[in-house]
Amino acid sequence: MLGVNAAAKNPEEQRVVVTGMGTVNAIAGDPREFAAALRRGDCGIGPITLFDTAAFRTHNGAQIRNFAPRSVIPEEISLKRMSRSDGMALVAALQALSQAGLYPVPEGLKDEMGVIIGGGAGGLLEAETVFQGYLKTEGRKARFSRLASVSCASTANHLVNAFGLWGPKASIMTACSSGATAVGLGRDLIRGGAGRAMIVGGTEPLCRMTFASFNALKAVDPDYCRPFSGNRGGLTLGEAAGVLVLESLAHARQRGATILGEVLGYGVTCDSHHMTAPDVGASGAIRSMQAALADAGLAPEEVDYINAHGTATPPNDLMETRAIKAVFGRQAGQIPVSSTKSMHGHTLGAAGALEAVVSLIAITEGFIPPTIHRETQDPECDLDYVTQGARPTAPDIVLSNSFAFGGNNTTVIFGRCRQEVRRG
Repeated sequence: MLGVNAAAKNPEEQRVVVTGMGTVNAIAGDPREFAAALRRGDCGIGPITLFDTAAFRTHNGAQIRNFAPRSVIPEEISLKRMSRSDGMALVAALQALSQAGLYPVPEGLKDEMGVIIGGGAGGLLEAETVFQGYLKTEGRKARFSRLASVSCASTANHLVNAFGLWGPKASIMTACSSGATAVGLGRDLIRGGAGRAMIVGGTEPLCRMTFASFNALKAVDPDYCRPFSGNRGGLTLGEAAGVLVLESLAHARQRGATILGEVLGYGVTCDSHHMTAPDVGASGAIRSMQAALADAGLAPEEVDYINAHGTATPPNDLMETRAIKAVFGRQAGQIPVSSTKSMHGHTLGAAGALEAVVSLIAITEGFIPPTIHRETQDPECDLDYVTQGARPTAPDIVLSNSFAFGGNNTTVIFGRCRQEVRRG
């Protein structure tokens, strides 16, 4: 493995591109289905069946239906002791590697390919089931081996074992910005010479503890989320995995890979404000977007589309709108903004990675996904939220926001890969 300080001098080794992407979520089982569902404005929100929700004030979520990982994962890859979350990430990673033309991973690349995965709940769904069994049977039928993958760090472990990788490995847990931060860190490792390719992304399952926590906070809409709508009443929890294959531009071109887009820059900030509430002054969100633009060497007017964090909680949508206005000034009302959480729910640790896939779909498929369910006007949320269906516009540069509990903010900027060397 190359050392992190062995930064390449070749400009094409400093540029990091996306050559594969994968996802499984409530509205699609792969990126092609996802693109079609986003274009149609499908809604994946409905009654949760993974566990009993009778004790909670809400009952809906964006659940992946009929998830059967063995049906798409080759037999040579063991699923032993994998959680639902691990299996989701494995399916998405296989899709991404296959699209990149890197499955199976070439022997000569295994020591220069790593894994960075964001997450949160990890194997809590399985852990809850284990302890329910323990309590009901006084321990006689509890399967404690199912706790082996309770940590969200188990996903990265399973992926490196499944693909035989020896490069850098890390797990990111910064709440709802985890998946986006994983993309940025993967970009940095490639630019720093720690590897030629990285599998990056996020995964998050629905589980009782998460559902109970957000219900206790009264942050969940009992029907479905309505981002930026005047009658918005909270988020809708969802589950998903989103995975990208990143490579240096030099490596991708050397092997003749199809390039889906480029990671132009990212920014990470902290609010230091509150564990769950956003800073109404939007200082962290503003600085996150400004940092990403500076890292990418872009002016605000060069952004063609903003994939908003857009949770549909009253304070978050207002805060993000204020942040966009502060960063983009008079141009803010002219930039299309949308929240695809209205379709696939808020997938927490996977959200930034899933919306990275959304951003790249917008670039490669030539449309802006809509914000569905917006029913009434909020006079303070007055940007162009793309509420009348998908917009047939081909963005060159997409800015994607992820603003998390604890004031963890990450903004990632993706662009169409240009022949010339970018600024910055």
